[in-house]
Amino acid sequence: MAAPSVCRVYLLDILYHIDKEYDYFIPPVLREQVRVGGFVAVPFGRTTRRYIALITALLPDSNIDRELKPVLSVIHPHLVLNEEQMRLCHFLKEHTFCTIGDAVRAMLPAAALSELLIRYESVEVNPSLLERQSTRRLLIYDYVTKLSGVSESRLVQHFTETVRDDLREMLEDGLLREVPVGRGGGERQELYYRVALSEGECRARMESGRIRGSKQLQALSLLLEEGELTAHALKEKGITGATLSSLQEKRLIEARSEPLWRDPFADPPPAPPAPSALTEEQAEAVAILEGLLASGQPKAALLHGVTGSGKTRVMKEVIDRVLASGKQVILLVPEIALTPQTVGYFRAYYGQRTAVLHSMLSAGERYDAWERMRRGEVDLCIGTRSAIFAPLPRLGAILIDEEQEHTYKSDASPKYHAVDIARFRAAYHSALMLLASATPSFESYTKAKQGSYTLISMKSRYGGARLPSVRLSDMRTEAEAGRLCPIGSELRTEIEAVLRRGEQAILFVNRRGYHNFLSCTLCGEAIRCPSCSVSLTYHAPMDYKTKPHLRCHYCGHVEPIPTHCPACGKEALRRVGYGTQKAEEELRALFPSARIMRMDADTTASKAAHAQILGAFRAGKADILLGTQMVTKGHDFPRVTLVGVLNADSALYLSDFRAAERTFSLLTQVIGRAGRAEREGLALIQTSSPHHTLFPLVEAQDYESFYEQEIALRRALCFPPYCDICTLTVSGRKAHEVATILSLIAEECARMCAEEYSDLPIQTFGPMEAPVYRVNQVYRMRLVIKCRLNARTRQFLNALLTDSSFRFGRQANITLDTNPESI
Repeated sequence: MAAPSVCRVYLLDILYHIDKEYDYFIPPVLREQVRVGGFVAVPFGRTTRRYIALITALLPDSNIDRELKPVLSVIHPHLVLNEEQMRLCHFLKEHTFCTIGDAVRAMLPAAALSELLIRYESVEVNPSLLERQSTRRLLIYDYVTKLSGVSESRLVQHFTETVRDDLREMLEDGLLREVPVGRGGGERQELYYRVALSEGECRARMESGRIRGSKQLQALSLLLEEGELTAHALKEKGITGATLSSLQEKRLIEARSEPLWRDPFADPPPAPPAPSALTEEQAEAVAILEGLLASGQPKAALLHGVTGSGKTRVMKEVIDRVLASGKQVILLVPEIALTPQTVGYFRAYYGQRTAVLHSMLSAGERYDAWERMRRGEVDLCIGTRSAIFAPLPRLGAILIDEEQEHTYKSDASPKYHAVDIARFRAAYHSALMLLASATPSFESYTKAKQGSYTLISMKSRYGGARLPSVRLSDMRTEAEAGRLCPIGSELRTEIEAVLRRGEQAILFVNRRGYHNFLSCTLCGEAIRCPSCSVSLTYHAPMDYKTKPHLRCHYCGHVEPIPTHCPACGKEALRRVGYGTQKAEEELRALFPSARIMRMDADTTASKAAHAQILGAFRAGKADILLGTQMVTKGHDFPRVTLVGVLNADSALYLSDFRAAERTFSLLTQVIGRAGRAEREGLALIQTSSPHHTLFPLVEAQDYESFYEQEIALRRALCFPPYCDICTLTVSGRKAHEVATILSLIAEECARMCAEEYSDLPIQTFGPMEAPVYRVNQVYRMRLVIKCRLNARTRQFLNALLTDSSFRFGRQANITLDTNPESI
């Protein structure tokens, strides 16, 4: 049967309204190489730009009745999406309103598929054509021929910038051709060298004097002694690549290559501890989950257990059973800060067949982890949100710890939620999706209450440990007494007691930096970022090299501390509020002998910082760990008996319908860090609103009552989970243009709702400014749409976005987000 001569493709980098399939002719020389799911380079439009394209179908000539442009080359021939990945691309396009290219790039590590480069190759031509060329062009032609293809940058480096004009004319004359290639980070190879002769023959040659050069003789002696050595090991002994190349040319040694995996967790795992005995609650949970696994059907369960109830132990039992059946597991955690602890725990049991994926890894480390999984060398993948795309072909279970966390929702295209992708993949593989949390999201808990998920409850802490006692500290009395220190008198007393007993404390502040902002006492103006519509945060120097400064936490703008108010010119600036830096300074002043560690975005910028800080605190090298949300969830520190929340009101009064849910979850999680062993724990919450209805429920750790109270309000106001919310956002550098475009889109939306989509129950709000209107000189406005997402609603939203992209896509950036984490 003849190979197909036409392929149908999606271009990877293209605007939303023209993101559709296109047909291309496959030249005969490429027909044996193209595969559905593979990638090719194609021309598109009237420009000379080449695009990477994903092949979605192969067709015979008979289906095509028009002239087609040709496929230029096959790129990344080893990289082919499988059936599940192809389906997932279309799922993402349909449900998150992204392009196929965005979906592909979300699933693959950046190093596997990056930009397209052009390589020039020489064409065999009639000698008479060469005779008519200038000496310079003959030199270029010979250079390209000798190297069997060369990039433009290398030609420029060798022949200077003027070579570009020569290349254009040589292409027109048919002397050269362009070959697009994909540039990926690719895998690294480790070379292993060994002697190519028998030992006796090699030694005879060495003794005969025919091998000259002390380094060559040294290299042969080392290889005869060791049998095989890497290039790196030989280099450390003074053997250069030139010496090895010379020995290879003489056929005295030979080399083989193996992938060199870049793995930050490559150290041998510790010996696994003996698994603890399951409690009655844990055993019941495992039995239920075993039944779901044994069904052979896609299943979903919600493991709702109080902090310290041993949910991780249950998840290990699930992993054991899945791996024993010959299948694979994905385990998601919400924060990079949790990764070292989780990786250490599970690698102790599952060793090197564990891979890790998160954003703090280098591009090469991410690529190598992905490649090991693709090759089937991994049984368990642990990571943050993007690890949901791990290429595990025998997926048996997907476990999502702290499933309520907002970090599982992507805010870049494709704007997916990891739980939605997990549901898709579990259905494809007939696998188990297990969500775990002490404070589940309302969406998940509602599905569990309705029976869509199997609800498994664990209400007791492991080993008889008791939940910490919770006490509110009324900060209004502190203010009335003129005490404005972030550390209130009650919390100070409890910290002193902890230090006397030789125990540890965790203090939580929901803001990094020193002070929240600088404000003028006369005119009331705050110092704002020149590029964003937010105030600048005061940062104290972190070392002797830096000075106090103001920093924007959105765009990164930094400026020195002004002496006069920019608005009124008066010298009346004061510092308002506090962040982790200010709290740390106060702690050091109050407890000069205490060992204090701070964990926030400023102290964890380096790749290994999370593991170093948490490891040092777990080893008892600090008495107090002060930090932002990084310190609130998932950590197990047996010596922590005190948790202090310095400002519990900071998230409670945000203008978002999820504010109470998030505050309850955050407080419950941070409270749960105390008293996790035999010691009793105390959580002290500093608040200026002690009579808020939320706090008694937090004190009692009563999630069910909080859920019933809050869900009644959601039902009455028709908020998720009783509806879906979508935001259509227009952003651009001209404020008036952004406002005009969104107004026109809103008018079109109203017309569509009144006419062809009048059958849909849709409410729209706006146009309105985004909560942060301007970021890095980009203005943002949005239209909020309340609806019920189904196939018909998605058809409406797709039509609205396609029309908007077609009309205004070159003037502004237009995106659509379903159920965003904040509105």
